[in-house]
Parts: sequence; structure tokens; C-alpha cells
Amino acid sequence: MTNAERLPRPRRSRAQKLLDFLTFPLRALTLFEDDRWGLSSLRTERFDYCAAEVRGECLDVGCGRHNLFIERFLGGAGRGIDVYPYEGLDASHLIAPGGRFPFEDASFDTVTFIANLNHVPRSQRDFELSEAFRCLRPGGNILVTMGHPLAEILVHRVVAVYDRLFGTRHDMDGERGMDAEEEYYLTAAEIIERLQRAGFRRIRRKRFWTQWGLNSLFIGWKP
Repeated sequence: MTNAERLPRPRRSRAQKLLDFLTFPLRALTLFEDDRWGLSSLRTERFDYCAAEVRGECLDVGCGRHNLFIERFLGGAGRGIDVYPYEGLDASHLIAPGGRFPFEDASFDTVTFIANLNHVPRSQRDFELSEAFRCLRPGGNILVTMGHPLAEILVHRVVAVYDRLFGTRHDMDGERGMDAEEEYYLTAAEIIERLQRAGFRRIRRKRFWTQWGLNSLFIGWKP
């Protein structure tokens, strides 16, 4: 990746956010990953909300294809890890499922789980959040995004149908395969409870107004 590509991506303007708000139904059915027609994709939108809350070096858990959040939205300021060898990842990004994160204590200022905590097997969620807590510096924050249950189920189904009809590859869950302990969504109550159990405090929920409140960012802090 070139130095230009590693520069932090500019934040969406207020005018762009208003346009995205007005066109949300269209975007929800067509723009899953790629910006088009002057509109932001759902992926860009999630990354944009999260990038605004990152406080320094970021650990992106479940980084997905090409480690995009770290490389393109944070300008390389951090590390992305995943358990699946998605396109654009190498050995430095891959970790063993269910294992400790390969970092020293207090290595990062922010840890992110962007639209994927529900894909951590149920029996491993508390452990992964405890690892996130361990890897954070005191005063660091954790960011978890999650859509409304009905929206999550609908979008997963729409994406699968879209891929079949148009030969695209938006369905990363289908590519990897869903584990028996994975789910299509987590409730806000479960996310908050698990964050509290891991030791996070001052937890708050920030709704994506440009997605009509159907997606949210949960922010917690390490004392």
C-alpha cells in the first residue's frame, strides 16, 4: 500500500451525512461496501463513526479483507487481526481462534469490534473482551458497533441474495462460514453487560443518525 493510500481518509462532511440520511433505504439495499453515486456505503459509514472515536494506536479485532479500517481510515495507526485469512491479509494479521491476543499489556489506545462481536463464538466473547481490556492502556476505549436485530437479519439476507444475483462477494460470513455459536446480532443489553463484566466503565450508546438509528456504536473506557 502506498503512503498516499495510508493517509487517514477524510471524515464525511455534514452535507454528505445529510445526503446519506435521506438516501438510507437505497443505501441499505445496494451499498454494502463500495461508495457509489456520491453516497456512502454502509461499511464506510461504520468506519467513519468509529474513526471519530479512536484515540491513538488502534487494535481492530476481526479486521476483515485488506485490513481496511486501519490502513485507509486510520492511515496505518494500529494493527488489524483476524482468525480467517481473508484477501489482503498475511500472517501478521492472523491469530488462532480462542487464543490470547499476541500483544503486551497496555499496547493500544483503542480496541474496535466493528460489526463482528456477534461473530465471536458465544463461549469466547467474555474472554475476547477481557483480552481487549488487557491490551488497552489505562484511559483507553473500546468501540463495538451493532445494528438493530431486525436490520441485521434483513441486511444479512439481502446481501446473500445480492451476491447470488450479481456474482459479487459482499457476504463475508458466507465466505468464512457461520459457527454454531455465532449469531446474526447481539442485543444492546448483552453488549453492555459483557463490557461491564470485562471491566469497562462509562459505557454509552451512540446511534447512527444517518442510518435512522438502526445501527449503534457502544463506547466503553478502561479506568
